[in-house]
Amino acid sequence: MPKDHALMPQTLTLANARLILPEGEMMGRVTLAGDQIVELAGDLSVPVGAIDCGGDIVAPGLVELHTDNLERHLRPRPSAEWPLKPAIVAHDAELAACGITTVYDALRVGSIEGKGGVGWSRYARALADALLAMRATGALKISHHIHLRAEICSETLMAELAEFGAEDRVGMVSLMDHTPGQRQFADIGQYRTYMMGKHGLSEAQFAEHVTTRQALGAAVRDTHEAAAVLAAQRLGAVLASHDDTLVDHVMRSARFGVALAEFPTTQDAARACRAHGIAVMMGAPNLVRGGSHSGNVSAGALGQAGLLDILSSDYVPSALLCGAVMLGEVWGDMARAMATVTAAPAKAAGLVDRGRLAEGLRADLIRFRLVDGVPALRGVWSAGQRVA
Repeated sequence: MPKDHALMPQTLTLANARLILPEGEMMGRVTLAGDQIVELAGDLSVPVGAIDCGGDIVAPGLVELHTDNLERHLRPRPSAEWPLKPAIVAHDAELAACGITTVYDALRVGSIEGKGGVGWSRYARALADALLAMRATGALKISHHIHLRAEICSETLMAELAEFGAEDRVGMVSLMDHTPGQRQFADIGQYRTYMMGKHGLSEAQFAEHVTTRQALGAAVRDTHEAAAVLAAQRLGAVLASHDDTLVDHVMRSARFGVALAEFPTTQDAARACRAHGIAVMMGAPNLVRGGSHSGNVSAGALGQAGLLDILSSDYVPSALLCGAVMLGEVWGDMARAMATVTAAPAKAAGLVDRGRLAEGLRADLIRFRLVDGVPALRGVWSAGQRVA
């Protein structure tokens, strides 16, 4: 084989496909060469050597901005901890199999190591080290980025944030305040059901948990929020809010320079985000289930009101594609719906090289067909390599 031919990137053509493009849909074909999309064509021919998709949908690979799925692999049972690198490999493979080709792995910073309720131990720095090492060796199927979930109501947030620097290339920092009695957990009755069911707390233990958490939140909220905002600026990361409930929460987020609102809990908050130019992200499980597990506003209601910009798989990776397809049925526009899991999250994260089917962009693609309205994946490519 001539030397110059051996160095040419391998090409792959997916033909006779329903292509999801930024401006709509087109029957045609897409050709990849190496890690890039090199051609889009709007005809039904199937060139020699091309894959005949038989009318299957071909869309950009999914972009996930907030998932704590990795934590589930780290602790598959409440008392069972899994080694870091095997957990990362399993998480990576699961996301690839769900069509996710870019993920912001949401690692909690801010722990509670004292007494008084359910504690959270530190893990973010060690997990980030393992993740970055595996990424550097090319061991992972998809593109992984770091998202630091800054837990405002915690004891160790400032110390844990200080452990991260520019070399970690942190892409996102979110301001999370899970103090009982506000935001996601404004309904103490719902919170009681959640905590007692998940952690087996007695009434007395739950009461102590609420009291200690509320006291901690009141003591550290302002200091920790300011520290997290400064950390995002220092790291060059996109700043996100979390569980905004009141218009006042959104106004506070806007003053901080928040670009993305994760899971606003009321329609008023989502509407205020829109007024302040803050993108609204909702959980795909909320959409698929038909409502929030915490009793907050439904993603479907925000979608119908035109107040939903981005979907996140949150705690169910397979929900991302399912949710986008459901949204396509609600809107009657599959291209617009698929943008909530591709182009819109890529734009929010500042990733200009992916999220759309366009010549010159990164070759992240998925192929799927609808079976009784449910998306069945037929293939996933990340940077031109088939990963599922």
